[in-house]
Amino acid sequence: MTDETPAIDPDVPPTGDGCVECLAGDTWWLHLRRCAQCGHVGCCDSSPEQHASRHAREQGHPIAQSFEPGEDWFWDYASSQEVPGPVLASPTSRPVEQGSPAPRDRVPPDWKTHLHDVQVLPPHRRRHAHP
Repeated sequence: MTDETPAIDPDVPPTGDGCVECLAGDTWWLHLRRCAQCGHVGCCDSSPEQHASRHAREQGHPIAQSFEPGEDWFWDYASSQEVPGPVLASPTSRPVEQGSPAPRDRVPPDWKTHLHDVQVLPPHRRRHAHP
């Protein structure tokens, strides 16, 4: 863990390339978040199951990093704000070819109607991938 932020351990690898609970429960996600403390990969708050924020609450691990290709921002669920963070152990994102939403064979045709509308990021950072 870093001296600056005890909730971040840059040496812990991610738990996989998809949401742990969604894969185990035969469900799907929109975007992924990686716990900066233990590496748990969970789905974002726009996703139907919101496993990343649930992990943060239940495990007391407040900081997650986007696990989407090309994104490197960190989110603190406890303060509901973006925070700085170090480079984490590889890989730093899901595979690009995985796409979003995923896994493709589990995504229903009306998937957009299952999303949560989460408006917590500043307007310049909003897209359908939120904490």
